[in-house]
Amino acid sequence: MHGSILIVDDERGQREILTMILQGEGYAVSEASTVREALTLLDRQEFDLILTDLKMPGQSGLELLAQVMTDDPQQCVIMMTAHGTVDSAVSAMKQGAFDYLEKPLERENLLLTLRRAFERITLLRENRVLQKRVAEIQRISSIIGDHPKMKEVYRIVTKIAPTTSTVLIYGESGTGKELVARAIHDRSPRTAMPFMAINCAAIPETLIESELFGHEKGSFTGANAREIGILEAADGGTVFLDEIGEMNVAMQAKLLRAIQEREIRRVGGKGNIPLDVRIISATNRDLEQEIRKGTFREDLFYRLNVIRINLPPLRERGSDIATLAAFFVAKYREVTGITVEGLSKPALKLLLNYTWPGNVRQLESVIERAVLMTEGTIIQPEDLPGEISNLTVHGGMVPFELPPDGINFEEMEKALIIKAMERADWVIGKAAPILGLTYKTLQYRLDKHGIEKPEKKGR
Repeated sequence: MHGSILIVDDERGQREILTMILQGEGYAVSEASTVREALTLLDRQEFDLILTDLKMPGQSGLELLAQVMTDDPQQCVIMMTAHGTVDSAVSAMKQGAFDYLEKPLERENLLLTLRRAFERITLLRENRVLQKRVAEIQRISSIIGDHPKMKEVYRIVTKIAPTTSTVLIYGESGTGKELVARAIHDRSPRTAMPFMAINCAAIPETLIESELFGHEKGSFTGANAREIGILEAADGGTVFLDEIGEMNVAMQAKLLRAIQEREIRRVGGKGNIPLDVRIISATNRDLEQEIRKGTFREDLFYRLNVIRINLPPLRERGSDIATLAAFFVAKYREVTGITVEGLSKPALKLLLNYTWPGNVRQLESVIERAVLMTEGTIIQPEDLPGEISNLTVHGGMVPFELPPDGINFEEMEKALIIKAMERADWVIGKAAPILGLTYKTLQYRLDKHGIEKPEKKGR
């Protein structure tokens, strides 16, 4: 059985056709010819979804919607409307309806819309279950550490989680920005609703608008069906926009409007859809510098930067390395079933002396590998990757002899930076860890030396 549906329509023939189709698809179906009959049925039993006509004698579908939303704001309602009353259906969506269907109904479109609706219903139920689990967790998500900088992060998260303010998280790649975003969501009144994340750097510019706002069928090549976007799917919950600094300026303007107006429009759509989500964004870029360069909108920055959280890189919270390593050993001992008690003192010393360009994410990867590679119950230096196990007593510095005539340090630094940028395809965020620098520091040194990406031949 797929779920229970209440059909509300004054036309008997329409109800019978819908009932035959939906029962054939495995849905449990009940019928009502008036709003009064529908409310009577709703008092007696619960329905997963209500499929109601907009215009009916006596009370209308809008009046039914208003009553249903008052009793249960999470009830899923789909409106059926004639072609000339689409504006009223859009208005219904602003009042809480999930979607609308134009008469005469197309079987394929009806079933597709129902599938999307039940996916959302299932998601909401799963989130209610997760809410109970989250309530039992005393720590803030999986963020671990007792360093003063991390304690400040905990303090901010605890204080601002119950609010609706936008949050901007700064931190290098691998520092745990999404964990912090989830911790804020889990401690907020929205915890029972969806948390949805999107990496702005991983989606092509041509697709990110559709990913965020959704699209209508036929709105572009390949749009074979209507799809709701992340912002719409997360209604009532939280959206995490990772690597927001990678978003192009044109898309920034559309996002700004959505946040300001608290409504969105699908690509190719005609009506606006109300937006009720909390926006948490993250970046490893200096957005204020991006504003000066003209690659990030100042007005969007101030909309996003209401609450700012700075996540320190792992090299700045070295006192947490041992705690994190022990946590990951326990995690992968359970995952793999391999009996590993911990790290030897020499192995732990190597971890403490390493600079961790990949931050906590890299440390977790190193420990996972070590658990798999160790022959005994204690992780030894030889179980660690070469870049860590081969560190010398000089802290991992490459032996280097100064030539008798000395060196031009500025030119040497410039040459090293160019080599790193070439290896990283001129992506600052990838080159910085190679040099053991922060994004901001490398950007400063690129400007200092006047280093720019060479133009391709033929342009």
